[in-house]
Amino acid sequence: MIRMNIRRSFSTKLCIWILLLTMPVFLASVGLLFRRYHPMIHVEAVERANGVLDASLQRINRYLITTETVTNTYGWIVERSLTPDSLTILTDRIVRLNPYIDGCAISTEPNVLPQYPKRFMTYTIRDGGDTITTTVEKDYNYFSQKWYRAPHDQHKAGWVVYYDESNQLDLDKDGMIATYSRPLYNADSTIVGVMSTELSLLHLSQILGEEKPYPHSYYIMLDEMGRYVGHPDSTRLFNKTIFSAINPQTQHDLIALGYEMTMGRQGAMSVVINDEPSLVCFRPVPGTKWSLAIVCPESDILKGYNRFTYIVLSLLAVAMFLIILYCHKMVTRSLRPLRDLLEKTQLITKGNLDVEIKRSSRIDDIGCLQNSYVTMLEWFKQNIDTMRDAGIQAQNYNRELELATQMVLEADKQKTAFMQNMTHQVRTPLNIIIGYAQILNIPTTGNNAVEGVSEEEVKSLANAMEHNSKLLTRMVLMLFDSSDIGITETSLCQKHEEVPVNTAMWEMVDYVTRLYPDIHIGFETEVPDDFIIQTNKKYLQYSLAEVLLNAVKYSDRKHIMACVTRTDTSVRFIIEDTGKGIAASDRERIFKFFTKVDDFSEGLGLGIPLTRRHAQNLGGSFTLDPTYHAGCRFIFELPR
Repeated sequence: MIRMNIRRSFSTKLCIWILLLTMPVFLASVGLLFRRYHPMIHVEAVERANGVLDASLQRINRYLITTETVTNTYGWIVERSLTPDSLTILTDRIVRLNPYIDGCAISTEPNVLPQYPKRFMTYTIRDGGDTITTTVEKDYNYFSQKWYRAPHDQHKAGWVVYYDESNQLDLDKDGMIATYSRPLYNADSTIVGVMSTELSLLHLSQILGEEKPYPHSYYIMLDEMGRYVGHPDSTRLFNKTIFSAINPQTQHDLIALGYEMTMGRQGAMSVVINDEPSLVCFRPVPGTKWSLAIVCPESDILKGYNRFTYIVLSLLAVAMFLIILYCHKMVTRSLRPLRDLLEKTQLITKGNLDVEIKRSSRIDDIGCLQNSYVTMLEWFKQNIDTMRDAGIQAQNYNRELELATQMVLEADKQKTAFMQNMTHQVRTPLNIIIGYAQILNIPTTGNNAVEGVSEEEVKSLANAMEHNSKLLTRMVLMLFDSSDIGITETSLCQKHEEVPVNTAMWEMVDYVTRLYPDIHIGFETEVPDDFIIQTNKKYLQYSLAEVLLNAVKYSDRKHIMACVTRTDTSVRFIIEDTGKGIAASDRERIFKFFTKVDDFSEGLGLGIPLTRRHAQNLGGSFTLDPTYHAGCRFIFELPR
């Protein structure tokens, strides 16, 4: 079945031909790339390991030079202060003032100190962290110890590595010690003792282990005899050499490494250590007979290379699949016009002239053939299309006319409803003003005088007239703001006035309270009174007044609260009330112009939408808090 489909599909056969031609070239190129990349990885690993090794040698050399300098400097002082107390103080000072030094000992020859004719040794050790302990040894026979005998016999200072297996001192030491010993002389140039300053090789190994070129790299350090003086496996320290348990037939590379290191040479070698191929870079430690090496397992070195190989192989598989898919799609796309042309000509032969054949931009044989069919079909469809287009155009005109008629009727309905609402909203305060004006015009003197109105009643009538005149003024201002001129004026207003936020809110609270004396509006603020923002005071206070008036009109009037808070980037004017609130279905409708939740309530449906427009024009926002359910909570937020 598959073979038959391949034979029938020209595009599939062409893809297979292209694949057979490109695959060998592609694979050969990738293989050559990998072959050249592998030596580069080895060179980069050697440079990386040598760089870390050089840095570690510099650290070791710094520790050694510091130790030598301290020993030589204090040795001169010791030779002039050969008293038990002075020696004890000096060993303590050396360890305490030098964090790299783990211990210091001053030992004397017999009969040097009258108090201690046989021997005297004072020793200070750094125990763990910051604990420093000093002791005086009277019975410890140190004359045969390597760290004392070497400088004594050779009459010169030098580094000595030793292992205190018997732990003969009262103090616990790490066991593996590198000590710099210096002979002490009296005025007659006779040796009177030895001063030794010690470094813990275990401590030194821990410091070196902090810097690794690869995750599983580690350091080894050998002395001139090939003994391990530094190794992650503490069981090998000073007990074993690099040549221990080596098979000369199979591990000649490890023997060569040990020979190179004990000879004080430097270089890099590929060695099998613990059955794992590794790259070893080694250097002699300056001023000593030791050699430091860093061991980098090839599994770490080639980890990125192997990961890259897996990725490349995966990408190759995906690329080959995409190449096959792309070739198939390209060939199919090239031959698609012929297939489409065949299907459409079959429909034309059945009398279906509604078939559409597009002109081709191709200039090859397939494109010319397709364009010839297009010309022929256009000639057939010319008259039929003319009549069909006329009918379709008439239907479109009728549909547009019907839609326009519906829009006119809807606009007329909205206009009528708005005029009725506007007339009702304006007539009520006008009637109140006219009625109270007639009462005030009644004469209180003369022949036709009637009983006059008291002064208190006159004041009440004047306040009522003033209140309703303000309502009329408010409606006129809202209509102006919603007009095109009002929108332009709002967008061009000054937005950089310095406005005290507490004053702006409190003035509007006071304004509404004077309009409705029987209503209590609470006021709280979290900002200081001198806190100022740059905005437009007129539109800010206009917006706050609108929200406060709505709270008075549509709440239960039991709890109306105005608050001022701030965040890192904005100031919030919060007005909340208690009552029935606004239904969830109406929370977005109230922000549309000329829209009211209750058609029988007061207002024009402009206050809330205009407030949001002012907030946005001032660079802020105006929202209804959906988490507040005791009534309504509006948040007017402006940038600081």
